[in-house]
Amino acid sequence: MQKNKVITVEQAASLIQSNDTVVTGGFVGIGFAEAIAREVEKRFLREGQPKNLTLFYSAGQGDGKDRGLNHFGHKGMVSRVIGGHWGLVPGLGKLAIDNEIEAYNLPQGVICHMFRDMAAGKPGTLSRVGLKTFVDPRLEGAKVNSCCTEDMVQLLTINEEEALFYKHFPLNVALLRGTTADRHGNISMEHEALHLDSLAIAQAVKNNGGIVLVQVERLTDRHVQTPDRIRIPGILVDHVIVSAQEDHYQTFHEMYNPAYTGEIFGAQSRGLIPLDARKVIARRAIMELKKGAVVNLGIGMPEAMSAVAYEEGKLDDVTLTVEPGGIGGQPASGLSFGAVSNADAIIDQPAQFDFYDGGGLDQAFLGLAETCQEGHVNVSRFGSKLAGAGGFINITQNTRDIYFLGTFTSGVQEILISDDGLKILKNGPVKKFRKAVQQITFNGEYATECNQRVTFITERAVFRLSEQGLLLTEIAPGVDLQQDILDQMEFTPLIDDDLSVMDERLFYNRKMRLDERGSRPIQKMRHLLKEALQENASLADCAAG
Repeated sequence: MQKNKVITVEQAASLIQSNDTVVTGGFVGIGFAEAIAREVEKRFLREGQPKNLTLFYSAGQGDGKDRGLNHFGHKGMVSRVIGGHWGLVPGLGKLAIDNEIEAYNLPQGVICHMFRDMAAGKPGTLSRVGLKTFVDPRLEGAKVNSCCTEDMVQLLTINEEEALFYKHFPLNVALLRGTTADRHGNISMEHEALHLDSLAIAQAVKNNGGIVLVQVERLTDRHVQTPDRIRIPGILVDHVIVSAQEDHYQTFHEMYNPAYTGEIFGAQSRGLIPLDARKVIARRAIMELKKGAVVNLGIGMPEAMSAVAYEEGKLDDVTLTVEPGGIGGQPASGLSFGAVSNADAIIDQPAQFDFYDGGGLDQAFLGLAETCQEGHVNVSRFGSKLAGAGGFINITQNTRDIYFLGTFTSGVQEILISDDGLKILKNGPVKKFRKAVQQITFNGEYATECNQRVTFITERAVFRLSEQGLLLTEIAPGVDLQQDILDQMEFTPLIDDDLSVMDERLFYNRKMRLDERGSRPIQKMRHLLKEALQENASLADCAAG
């Protein structure tokens, strides 16, 4: 090993100076340098140094508690955070909401491309991603709070088309992770579930005159793998830190799953997953899957789709992808989200977003936190809770067919599911279908201009986005149109003349058997419409139109 290349984690933490801009790699817990981050936190709590750091990262990195970037969630430790997702780092989120730090939320894919463009010495990153959302300077300019005085995003017109220009800035330190380092500092990632944007970050920081620190499991004098398996070449690596096993979990949920790295073919669970609202929604969603489609599944509610698709024998009909780089196989969920069992391929995160931004996805299924009559969707900001956009904006603005999945109301709701359909016993305390969303993460009017097809799927109703706004097209058997749907919305939707009942198989506590003919009802709901019209005269004009 080259002299002074390998250092202790304490020495690594001491290299980070106050006011530095620190770039971190990772996706939830995959690829995050936990040992280094923990030691930096210890040093700050002990010495008050380093302070006033700027954090710059693309994907969410944390467990919602104390791991990942939560190590930096102390007042005075950071002064600015520029991140793609905030939901897994509540400590930093609180500092942002309390106006204790400058906080920006840029699209995850844009940040990945910023790393690459910074490495190439470009003056900034140009993209259409973010137009007409809260990232657009005509709305909020990606600023989370009033502390933010610097404009990070500029609106430009190029060849008579609008675009956003994302400003670049100096980088000082990179915190990255790999599996094995050789004596020259070449880093392989044979045990890592993803490669992420590690190469782009290392190049960007090194070309900016900064230092690159890489946490690994082990050392070797010389790699026995072929050169193409080296993910970060030694010329980019300043120091290597060997971590303890407890700081090098493959994900924040699993120590090591060989199915994520292709070492084995992992057998899938063959038991039926429990029948609840989440499963009903996932079932309705997989009925939209187009054979041969390339699909993205977002975090949260859409995660259940892969398990339901496997259960129904539909997993091989499509190619599932996840934004950090997995293609094919079955995406993991929870704190292992981002990893993929039995993947066909795993590519770098910036390359995955190249594919997404260029329109490579056929279909995308994302979470639904709140929407409105115009079809705007908010998943990023809820009062004092800061979730962040992640890759949501990249995906939703560049995919032809978009599906938003979520329960009809937020919070604890009680429903009874049977072969007869759905009975609502108790609604959640918060309405998701609102007069206006709190923040525009997806712009429904812009999607209509771009001829995107947009569908909203809940356990009790399905809506399509029309030029006039949200159109109710299906309701679950057993629900009351007025009481269970219209009364739980802050606006009156359009109602399809051909309003129909959701497929009865969605509510069976057994496999749906989608390949069998028959069972999709097309019964019209005119009798329910008449009842609703009697109770709510304001619907008359809507129905007549």
